[in-house]
Amino acid sequence: MTGIETTVVHGGREDLRRLGVHTPPLDRSTTYPVRTLAEGTEDLDHLADGGGDPHHSPIYARLHNPTVARWERGIAELERAEAAVAFGSGMAAITATLLAAGAIGRHVVAIRPLYGGTDHLLASGLLHIRTTWATPDTVAEAIEDDTVLVLVETPGNPTLTLVDIRDVVAQAGDVPVLVDNTFATPILQRPLTLGATWALHSATKALGGHGDVIAGVVATSEARARDLRQVRVATGALLDPQAAALLHRSLQTLALRVRAAQANATELARRLATHPGVLRVSHPSLPSCDQRGIVARQMDGPGSLLTFEVAGGLEAAGTVMESVRLLIPAVSLGANDTLIEHPAGLTHRVVDPSALASTGIGPGLLRVSVGVEDVDDLWADLDQAIAVATGFSVHGAVQGPEVERCPAVPDQLPEPAGAGRPA
Repeated sequence: MTGIETTVVHGGREDLRRLGVHTPPLDRSTTYPVRTLAEGTEDLDHLADGGGDPHHSPIYARLHNPTVARWERGIAELERAEAAVAFGSGMAAITATLLAAGAIGRHVVAIRPLYGGTDHLLASGLLHIRTTWATPDTVAEAIEDDTVLVLVETPGNPTLTLVDIRDVVAQAGDVPVLVDNTFATPILQRPLTLGATWALHSATKALGGHGDVIAGVVATSEARARDLRQVRVATGALLDPQAAALLHRSLQTLALRVRAAQANATELARRLATHPGVLRVSHPSLPSCDQRGIVARQMDGPGSLLTFEVAGGLEAAGTVMESVRLLIPAVSLGANDTLIEHPAGLTHRVVDPSALASTGIGPGLLRVSVGVEDVDDLWADLDQAIAVATGFSVHGAVQGPEVERCPAVPDQLPEPAGAGRPA
């Protein structure tokens, strides 16, 4: 098995030498000629039944695209999966997985926090799915006779809550487990090696990495992939080949980008933990945010996302977003540039308010997707924006002892010196 740095560079490119090209070809065809009716019929049956690469012809682009298939092979290799199936968005990917698992009219167990769109899809009843919201320790007791899957996101969006995947799989028993792996990426976490059935990504995020493509992908066994492909064929949710080409380009730098952004996030979390205008900070590098040692057991690093709660609540959080100069006030994550957003007002606006409160998504919480810029420049921008919002800055301020403050353990969180609403 090759190292992950080699896999990101060469995954899905195994036949380029034979083709005599250096970069993967882009296939934009919407339809494909067939040599004989018999061959065309054979391929159509194969693809409609959820098969992968056709034997002779893709027939029609809604059924299969060679450029998309190349990127899928690269993702499957990274996730240590037999196959991967790509979709036009992350929400299309999770919807297809629910359909393929037979969740319509049946029961799902989910652990909050989840991405706001996923939470809304389950909680709204739109797909007529009954959902029980469990904690990581109550999965087993939440399972019913007609439970078709358990859904978890770790690190969780937006609070970076960590869930032990092996433990959830053990509690789930025969019920398959779907892990949203968007925050960690396959560079830092590979859920299938921990017993999960599906590993899902909003590929719009770090897998794309440049803010210029919308996509989703699910890595799983070949048998489960056939079910997903059948849904994709029937619903027309195949990823656009141009997007697939951009994603395959980005794959080569994924490990470099994730690790550089992770180093920046770790340093920013350390500094934010002592900022007098910040109430609490969450990043898996802080021991208080990983009291069960989950990062060491199932991840290769804490990742590039962090959250912090600014003193002054909603008004101060809005002022921070309006005052940053280098950071970009925008939703999404995983890009080369650093983004800051307000979960309660944006990405998780559609989540039930009681669920927001119970998972620590408060009015003063801000989520930062850390990029690869100079960390001192990022810190200077954050500090000045927090100073505008709260009246407190690290420059010239009297700071208390360094502490690690994580929303996961609110009862143990000290208040920062001088914190409060600005005069």
